Amino acid sequence: MSRTMSRKRMIGTVLVVAALGACGNQDTGRFTKNFFNPQEIPLETYSAEQIFERGEFELNRRQPEEAAFYFAEIERLYPYSEWAKRALIMQAFSYHQDQDYPNSRSAAQRFIDFYPDDDDAAYAQYLLALSYYDQIDEVGRDQGLTFQALQSLRDVIERYPDSEYAKAAILKFDLAFDHLAGKEMEIGRYYLRRNHYTAAINRFRVVVEDFQTTSHTAEALHRLVEAYLSLGLTREAQTAGAILGHNFRGSDWYEDSYKLLTGQGLEPKFYKNNWLGAIYRQTIKGEWL
Repeated sequence: MSRTMSRKRMIGTVLVVAALGACGNQDTGRFTKNFFNPQEIPLETYSAEQIFERGEFELNRRQPEEAAFYFAEIERLYPYSEWAKRALIMQAFSYHQDQDYPNSRSAAQRFIDFYPDDDDAAYAQYLLALSYYDQIDEVGRDQGLTFQALQSLRDVIERYPDSEYAKAAILKFDLAFDHLAGKEMEIGRYYLRRNHYTAAINRFRVVVEDFQTTSHTAEALHRLVEAYLSLGLTREAQTAGAILGHNFRGSDWYEDSYKLLTGQGLEPKFYKNNWLGAIYRQTIKGEWL
């Protein structure tokens, strides 16, 4: 293998490594019975390349935990070799495949620390971000991992903007961002159903102010109309309705808000003396971000 072999080629070999089984009867002993039992012949007997191929073999037969073990052994036995560098990124990949996210993060971070200028550093950073992103639970769960995923994905986007992983990181960043907004909406709806209108408004306000680019903004504005009308704060309700009409006129949320307002003899209308006034002015100036 060339010293300049890219990560793509390394990962690609996993898909064809079954062909290495043909080497089973060669004198190297790479895939002999003894190689499969390191207790009979210590791993120290084998070269870094042979152990690397064993790791690839384990990946090919969908045994990522075993693969991670062999890649880690290269790091231990041949710490200053080119194979150790290759094995480290494959170790992070194998742990991630095994859903062992803490160890995947650890291996990926070591790669970034040891080889910050390597071509595979961007992939290591992306793997680190994925180790958080792939653990994001349902909306009702604690969202601490979502925040960590957002920060790690931002690192990929900002540090490696020209890499092939930046585009994927942007997509996942948007999805994680939407996930956080969904959490705020779920809590806001909970309070609204129990007539805790002020608490509900605080949650919907977070969505309108901090998560404007997500899919939840239209509903948040409608829920604000509901909550403000329930409190008798008609000007705030009318302003929320005006923002909703300006940005989402064709939506069902606007139709529902319009019916609520007109049902009380009101209409969507801008009033500047409340926090929604600043949001409304942003939309008029084209600064709705």
